[in-house]
Amino acid sequence: MEKFRVISAKIPEEVYKEVILRVPDGERSNFIRDAIMEKLQKTPKPDKILELEQRLSKIENEFSEIRKYLTDLELLTYERGKINPHTFCLDETDHKIVEYLLHYKGATTPELAQYLKTNRWLILNRLRRMQKISKKQLGKSIIDYYPGGKSGKKKAWWINEEIIETT
Repeated sequence: MEKFRVISAKIPEEVYKEVILRVPDGERSNFIRDAIMEKLQKTPKPDKILELEQRLSKIENEFSEIRKYLTDLELLTYERGKINPHTFCLDETDHKIVEYLLHYKGATTPELAQYLKTNRWLILNRLRRMQKISKKQLGKSIIDYYPGGKSGKKKAWWINEEIIETT
């Protein structure tokens, strides 16, 4: 036989009166126990949710690897006008960064920080996140960092014009 534990719960006066009215005196404990069990049956277990999240994450990673391999084999090609760089933006700051890069083709983090009137570490983190997400999803990043000199700029971020949508 199962071992029972005593719990205490505060319920509104109206609910208490309704239970007293509807459920006979000797059956109230069983009624409350059954109600709790019924509610627990409908509530998903956290470990199941965690397991599903892990499985979904694994599937996403495997899919991104497949896309990367197809890209490397040139079976999956990027045609001009296919990818909108704004799809990798989370908020207005990201959109402004992408707009600046599209307009000027490239920029350093201090230039972007001055344009957006924010600190360069925020800009750097946003650029890295967009680079990482696009590389994971597409196999190729939409934004690249080039430490050497290019178009008169050193240590700058450049938009990958081969795969982005031009308007």
